[in-house]
Formats: sequence, C-alpha cells, structure tokens
Amino acid sequence: MFHVVQYQPLRLITQNSLSSMCLKLMLSRPVAFAQIWKSWFSSHSLVGNKNIILMGPPGAGKTTIGRIVGQKLDCPVIDIDDHVLETTWNMSVSEKLQDVGNEQFLEEEGKALLKFSASGSVISLTGSNPMHAAGMQHMKKTGIVVYLDVPTTVIMSRLKSMKVDRIVGQSPGISLKDILQFRKQFYKRWYDIRVLCGGDIAAEVVAEKVLDAVKRYQNSELETFISTRSNRSGRSMEKDSHKYFSDVVTEGLAPDGGLFVPERGLPKFTAGEWQSLIEATYIERAQVILERCIHPADVPASKLAEIIGTAYGENFTCSKIAPVRHLAGNQFLLELFHGPTASFKDFALQMVPHIFAYCIPRSCNYLVLVATSGDTGSAVLDGFSRLHDTDKQRIAVMNFFPEDGVSPIQKSQMIGCQKENAWSVGVKSDFDFCQTAIKQIFTNSDYTGFLTVEYGTALATANSINWARLLPQIVYHASAYLDLVHQNIIPFGSPVDVCIPTGNFGNILAALYAKMMGIPIRKCICASNGNNVLTDFIRTGVYDLRGRKLIPTFSPAVDILKSSNIERYLHLIANEDGQLVTQLYNQLENQGYFQLRKDLLEKLQQDLLAGWCSEEDCLAAIHSVYSTTGYILDTHTAVAKVVADRLQDRTCPIIISSTAHYSKFAPAILRALRIAEINQNPLSQLHLLSSYSPLPPVHWGLLETLKKKGNEDRQVCAADMSMLMSHIETLIQNHFMKVF
Repeated sequence: MFHVVQYQPLRLITQNSLSSMCLKLMLSRPVAFAQIWKSWFSSHSLVGNKNIILMGPPGAGKTTIGRIVGQKLDCPVIDIDDHVLETTWNMSVSEKLQDVGNEQFLEEEGKALLKFSASGSVISLTGSNPMHAAGMQHMKKTGIVVYLDVPTTVIMSRLKSMKVDRIVGQSPGISLKDILQFRKQFYKRWYDIRVLCGGDIAAEVVAEKVLDAVKRYQNSELETFISTRSNRSGRSMEKDSHKYFSDVVTEGLAPDGGLFVPERGLPKFTAGEWQSLIEATYIERAQVILERCIHPADVPASKLAEIIGTAYGENFTCSKIAPVRHLAGNQFLLELFHGPTASFKDFALQMVPHIFAYCIPRSCNYLVLVATSGDTGSAVLDGFSRLHDTDKQRIAVMNFFPEDGVSPIQKSQMIGCQKENAWSVGVKSDFDFCQTAIKQIFTNSDYTGFLTVEYGTALATANSINWARLLPQIVYHASAYLDLVHQNIIPFGSPVDVCIPTGNFGNILAALYAKMMGIPIRKCICASNGNNVLTDFIRTGVYDLRGRKLIPTFSPAVDILKSSNIERYLHLIANEDGQLVTQLYNQLENQGYFQLRKDLLEKLQQDLLAGWCSEEDCLAAIHSVYSTTGYILDTHTAVAKVVADRLQDRTCPIIISSTAHYSKFAPAILRALRIAEINQNPLSQLHLLSSYSPLPPVHWGLLETLKKKGNEDRQVCAADMSMLMSHIETLIQNHFMKVF
C-alpha cells in the first residue's frame, strides 16, 4: 500500500540545473513523487484504496459535501460523528460531551479515531478531530486531507442559524469566535489541499471544487514551466525535459536565455474566493494565493506555511506587513518598506531563500548570483543570511552592483549586510552591464560545467528573472485591493488603478498577474524617471536602446534601460509565441531595438499606461506632500506620485506602490525638504531626518545596519567578464572549500 507522507517530495532531488554530464555524476533520478501519485490514481480510479478526508470547522458542510463527493465517485461515505463516535459510544456526541467534559471528550474522540480503519472512502471528520495529534496522524496516512476553509464570519452565521452556541473546547468566558480562531492552527497543521468556501456557495459547487483540487493534487506533472523563447511546436514531449516549480527556482534562467513561465498560466480565483479573503491577515492571504501557484509536490502546504510565517514574522516592523495608507483624494499608498532592508524586495527575498534551500538537491553547493541597481542587493544578502546554519554552509550569495550607481546609504547597507555566506562586489559600470554579465555567465555551459566538476558548485540567481521572486509580489497587489474593500473604500468588483515606479518590470508584472488571477485592476501605470525607455515603448511599441546612455538619478532602482521582465509580458500578449519573442530579443541584441506589431501594441495598451518624471518634479513632489501631510515619500514613490497625478482620470481609486523607505535616500530627501546637509555620513543624515519627527519614522532596521561597522572587506572590479568570473571562483574556494 502506498502511504502519503509529509517528507520532502522525491521530485525535489531531480533538479536539472547543471550540465547533463555533471548531473549524472552527482545525482540519480528516482521515480518522481508525482509519478507515484499518478500511477496510484490511474490504477484505482480517483479514490483507489485511499480516502478523501474532509476537514474543517463545525458548520463547514463536511457531511453534506462528503455525501455529494461520494455519490459522484460511487464510493462509501463515512461520517465520523454518525458512523464512528455515536456507534462506539452508544450515545449522541452532545450527550458524550456533556457527560465527560471538553478535555476527556477530545481524548476519547481521538482514541476512537485511532481504532478506525477504512479505504477507498470519503470521510467527513468532526470539527474537533484535528485537535488530537495521534488520531490525525493515523488518518493522514490513509489518504488526502482536504481542508474546507470557510470564513469565520460565515461559520458564525451558520452556527447561529443551527442554534449552536457552544462547541468542543469552548470554556466559560471564551467566545465562539475565539474558539473558532483558535482551532485554525490545528486545521492548518494537517491538510494536504485547501478548498476556499465563500458564504453563499452551494454544497454541489464545493463538492466540484473538492474533486478539482484532488485532481490537481494527483496531476502534478501538468504544472510545468516553459521558456519565453521556446518554440511551441518544437517542445519536447520527453518527461526528462519537463520543468517544475522546484526546477525553475533552482535554475533561474532557461537554457536558451529565456525566462521561465508556467505553461498552463496562473490560477484563476473566483470573486467568491477573493471575497473569502477580505477578513484574512496578510499571512493568511499569502498562504492561500501561493498554495494555488506552487504545487504541493514541490512545496507541501505545511512547509509553505512554515516558510511564510518565517518570512513575514518579527522581521517586519508593521503587523499588517503591507499596509495601505490614504494619501489624498483618491490616492492610496501601498507601503512596501516595512521589511528588514526597507524596500519592496524584502517581500520576495525574505521568502525565496527558504524556498530555494528546500528545493535544491542536497548533493552539491549553490552560489546565488545577483545583480542589483540598489535595493535587491541588501535584501538578498539579508534574506540568505537568515537561513539555518546547515543551509548557509551549502548556499552562498555574490551580489554585483554598480559601484557609482547606488546611493551612499544603499552601498553602506550592502556592506553592512555582508555575512559569512553573503558578499558584495562593486562593478565600475552600470546595472545593465551587471545584469547582462550574469545572464551570459549562466548561459556559458563551459564555465558552469567547470564550476560543477571542479568545485561541486552550481550557480543560481535570485534576481527577478527567477520565477519565485514574482509570486510574493502578486500577493501584496492582491492584498492591497482586498484591504480597500475591507476598509469600505470600495465594494468588491469595483476597479482600481495601480501606479508603480518601474525599472526591471517585475513589480508591475506582478500587478498584471494579480489582475489575470481575478483582482479588478483596471490600468497599470508604469512610472519612469529620466531613463524612460519603458515609457517610450509603452506609448509607441518601439523598444529602442540606440544611442541611449543610462542617466544616474535620485531613484536608482529605476535606472535601468534593458528591463528583463518585459519579456514575460510580451510572451503573454503574443499568445506564448516563443519564436516571436526570440526574434524580438535577437533584434534588440544585434540592432539595439525592436518594434511590436500593431495588434500586440493594442493589447499592451489595454493594460498599461506610462509616464516619466524629471528630477526637479521628483523633489518637488516630496516637498509638496510633506508640506501638506507631514508624510515623506521616497524618491521612487515620488516618481510614481508625479506620474499618477498626470495620468489618472480620478474615476476610481489609484494605489501607488511605495517601494522603498525614504531613509535609503537621505541626501535627496534633505535636498527636497530644503534642509542643509550637516554631514556626509549616512548615519548622521538619518539622525537629522529623525529630528523632524517625520511620518513614517526613520527605518529602524536601516539605522541598526548603519550603526554596525559591517564587513569592510569588499571588492571593487572593472567591467570585465573575466574579472567577475574570477571573483566568483574565489568566493567558491573561500566558502565551500573550507571545513566547517
């Protein structure tokens, strides 16, 4: 009999990021976890000799839905209350509870579950079964646990209509709502699959959703990824060529130079499913959304919950994680700077290192290469430095940044974030050179093969070209909309616009993905600074780098000419025509420009608007907002504010992404506020800003980082590929070759 287990899926050790020769030396490819499930189901129908186990709070509809699912599958249906407990005890459940009390009831209920055995059935648990660990461990071994996730407010309403005012575990003085919230921790511990159930959803519809979820669970091989440059007709049907989430996290960049995207697209949420998340916390929303984007064969729900809880815990200074603040009129700020390094990059990079450590094979070391225009560097260094010690011994990070293309505080922050497994190198060039160099290194099979054979080390990336970087960003765009609904600013279904300062196109792409998944975003407004190649492209359809030189600005994260993630969007609007994407990027590489067809430009302009902001207007916006509200925008948010003012039509709310804390750009902020700088020292500048009691306060994490002396042993190198490769090899020798 095949047993469902909670250990790391076998598929996770089948990574294919190395050259095939090196991989064969280091790894053998066992039978995939997904293949085991597929074999089981195809041999035994949908249920086979395993059970579908329905779990959820009282009033979730487990009994009714269980009967419907059982009828559809033509298999036995067992209700634990009716068919097990009452039969065993020869009395009703309510009588037993009254007879023995809460604690003894849970113990006897658990013992009855331990003696229970069934196969090939649909089983409806009681609401309190998950509170008995041994009983649930016994049940979990027999099949798939499906969590019927119903909002607490809906459960309260249902129980009231059923005239239920007390449930198991509820002591005097504890409200029904409190005990329902308390129980959630037990439900979350045990489930394999979650099914969202809104308020007025019919039991028949929920039953269909249960069956769909079980089918998705069994068919993990369908959730594959392709390159944006792959030819649809030429895609190999060989199983060994398939890429799964765990593969793309590890590999980062596709072998043909393209970017990975899900072959079947992103999951769609119904309006009811989104509405069931209105009352949820940020962490709960993240869990639900990411479960639908990451198959449990890659990262099981229990592990994903652990990772999300770690990522968005005490390292964020605001309990709401990504709060939405009213600025003025119809404008709202999505504050994305409450993480440890004070930028939106923390949302992905507090999570991705843990996902990466879980997904990579244990048989070799990994060096993560990163190119940054400012914020990514410190976020990556901080995120990977928070791994467990055993993971830090086999995972290291090298961060390349333009030596003269980041703010002084950003540079100090990157130096201060260096740890034993995380290092920075300043490059005497711009961000585009750093990013292009990393892409070239990844596609140099001779070099990557040499590192694997010589040092047992594979390369990976944590830039936004890595698919895993984009998923957490989808969450905060969805969460911002749900917050506006929760605050009664808009009813669900009313549209909003979003305005995002845009450099590498990852953040705005995540907003477009949230729209595709069902969030009512009307227009995504792309805000640029003087490096306005994206503005021109969105307005004209011509992506033209000819004769353009990067201009250093007050908003360095937007100082990018070649935006990587636009490739994913072009692949999307071109109906996955990888051949066309390849042609466009070959032309960009060889001739310095490409032009979209008219039909593709029309599609693009249905989603996107674009504008740009001068340095003078950026500083003026900071001053104006501070003068009228006391709130300080950072330079990137000011760029977005200026563009939003120009392009919004004021017929709906507009959410402006506040992508960084102003503390990172103190010299520009002091200049905008017309405060004379008293010192070039970054720490002194922050203390000066703090003396004005600004809103929001100076970022504590940044202050703490700057107070540390940091590891001053950093390197600066010329804009030369061989020099970068030399630094990579030196780090590998120093970190992975020593005995811990």
